[in-house]
Parts: sequence; C-alpha cells; structure tokens
Amino acid sequence: MIKLLIMCGTGVATSTIVTGKVKLWLKEKGLDKEVTLYQSKIADEIRRVDNYDVIISTTIVPNSIKDKVIMGIPLLTGMGVDDMFLEVEKRILESKNASKF
Repeated sequence: MIKLLIMCGTGVATSTIVTGKVKLWLKEKGLDKEVTLYQSKIADEIRRVDNYDVIISTTIVPNSIKDKVIMGIPLLTGMGVDDMFLEVEKRILESKNASKF
C-alpha cells in the first residue's frame, strides 16, 4: 500500500481541501484502493517524511526535504493542477514498482 501524506501549516484548512481533491483524483484514476491518505501539519511530520512514499504540501518546507515533497498549491489556485497530478502519479507508480522488488 502506498502512503501519501498531505500536509499544511496546521493540518486543518488547506490540507483538508487538498485531501478532498486528491481522494477524488485517486478514485478517478483507479488508485484509491492502492493508496492510503494521511493528513497532518508540517511540524508533526518533518522528522517522519521517510515514512511516506509521496508527500504533498501546501506550505513551505525546509530545503532538507524539498526533493521529497510535491507542492500542492496548484490544488488551491487551480493553476498547474495537471502537472502536479502527473508528478503525483509518477511518484505513486515509482513507489509501486519499487515495492515489487
């Protein structure tokens, strides 16, 4: 099972909006049975990023974890949504393939 974390500054407002949109997208893609969603705030997850296969954030993240995080701002602004979801799908597929070995 792929672990996907959605995080924001407080773990409440923007991460809730993004979680709803990601759930819908996963269902449309037929990936909803393969991905477990987690929602939290960055302060709680900063030291646990390695516990997740994919991370979407709506807040600024430290440079030390930037390469692990996909910015979820497009889901709030409506600009760049397709590109963002392409990156999410790519990372989900990479994680699925890595777990086969």
